[in-house]
Formats: sequence, structure tokens, C-alpha cells
Amino acid sequence: MTFGFVFPGQGSQSVGMLAGLAPAPGAESVIRDTFAEASAVLGYDLWQLVAEGPAQRLNATECTQPAMLAASVATWRVWGGCGAAEPKVVCGHSLGEFSALVAAGALEFTAAIDLVRFRGRLMQEAVPEGTGAMAAILGLDDAQVIEACREAAQGGVVEAVNFNAPGQVVIAGAREPVQRAIEAAKARGAKRAVALPVSVPSHSSLMGPAAERLGERLATIDFRPPRIRFVSAVDAQAHQDAADLRQLLVRQLSSPVRWAETVRGLAASGVGTLIECGPGKVLTALNRRIERGLEAVALEDADSLAAALNAVKA
Repeated sequence: MTFGFVFPGQGSQSVGMLAGLAPAPGAESVIRDTFAEASAVLGYDLWQLVAEGPAQRLNATECTQPAMLAASVATWRVWGGCGAAEPKVVCGHSLGEFSALVAAGALEFTAAIDLVRFRGRLMQEAVPEGTGAMAAILGLDDAQVIEACREAAQGGVVEAVNFNAPGQVVIAGAREPVQRAIEAAKARGAKRAVALPVSVPSHSSLMGPAAERLGERLATIDFRPPRIRFVSAVDAQAHQDAADLRQLLVRQLSSPVRWAETVRGLAASGVGTLIECGPGKVLTALNRRIERGLEAVALEDADSLAAALNAVKA
């Protein structure tokens, strides 16, 4: 069976994540060792934060990003420890692209931990607290959401930034234009148009200054050609060259996530199963909506790990 791995991004974190996976054979030691590596880079006990909270600190962007990366890489290592085959392709949603690149051997795990902590800090600093916003728009097609943003901008910034699934688009920008876009989306018949509990307008053009600074850091980090085919949700294309990967991660910070297009491309290339490698099952739900003929599973606990292992052997 041809299968791929997809890695979740920010928003899938929760206090106690990976607790369900730990009972799988050998998983607990792999998880703890992975988090110990990350903690040595960060200078604080990342596993304690993930296991015990507080949630407010875990949800701070510069803590969330290393925590999600470590959790996804730990899950990847648990999979590998089961003697399972490697996927034919890997990709990630936003932050998840860093996890995918670690899994593909293009980026060292400890370097990635330091990099995403820096990325999170840049994102928090790019837009003053309370001035940025994001919102989810449900029930409109992509073109309608883009038009609502265009109407609402009025000289400000509000943009469609996550094309997650048919009828599910996230917008981001400055707080007032985003609020106007919510009203414009409702006027167009959106089933729901609701502000999200975040103030960092991820993947909008407001992240441009942060992307420039991220590029300076990326220039100092070693990349290798991915051992496993890596497809980016920035453009739904495969990327191999080290210099190309660096530029891609710069672009990614201020470019939309084209998740629906990416999943359709994977299915068209012959991928029959997508396995979500990391906490939660947000991507699994999206993948089922995007391609109904695709088998989509999440490695969220010991039982789902066993089911996924059986699925790829079939």
C-alpha cells in the first residue's frame, strides 16, 4: 500500500498530549528520550510542561512550536521502533513542515527545536499583542472568502491564509479588518464565521518582517536532501534541494497553507492512506473531507497505532 505521513501544526497541542500513545510497546521511553533531547536545547523541562501544564504557557507560541515538533518526532520514532515501513511521502501543515523535514532526514531534530523556538518568538514579536487576529470561515468557497477579505480590507490587511478543506478557510490580518471580513462572510451566507483565540496572524503578509529574520537564521543551518519525498503545503510541490528548502521555510511564514490542494495532489499521485503523525486528529478530519476515497488515520493512542500498522501491511 502506498501511504504518506502528515504532521500537524500549532493548534493541536494540549496538556497531557501523547499520554494515550505511551502505553504502546516501547513508546514511553522513546517519548521521554525525545523530549529530553529537546529540553537540553531549550533549557527547561519540555516534557513537564506538556504533561502538567499550565496550558497558558504551553499555548504561548514560542513554547507551543517546540512542544508540537517534539511530540510529532516522538510519534515518528515510535512508529519506526515498531519496525514499520517508511511512508512514500511526508508533508506538514504549517509548523508541521518542520516535523516532516526532520522525519525525512533533511533537518537535525535538535537544530529544528532551536529553530522553531526562534520562529515562535519572531511571530509573537512581529505584531503587537491585541492588534492581530484570525478567524475561521465555514460554508463558503475559496473565491467567496477571498472576495470578502478584499471588500473588508479598506486599506488594512486581511487575507485568506489556510485553505484547509472545501468550505473551510481561515483568514488572518489586523484585528479590525478581520472583524469586517467576518461580517462580510456572514453577509455572503457563511454557515459560521468566528474569531479564533489567537492574536498572531499566521501566514499573512504581516509576518513578512519575521520571515526576513527567520531567513537569516536558516542560512546558518545545515539541510540535507530529504530521504523521503517531501511535499510542501506552500505550493503542493515536492522540494529536494537544500537551498530551496531554506527559501521555502521563509516563504511559508507569510504564505497561505494550501492544504486541500496538497492532499488532492497526494491522492492523485497514488497515495491511498494518509497517517497523521502527532497529537490530535485535526488533519485526519480535514483529509477525509478533502478526499473521501482516501483512508485517513491518526496515531493518537496505542490502539490507533496498532490499527495503522495493520493497515499499511494490508
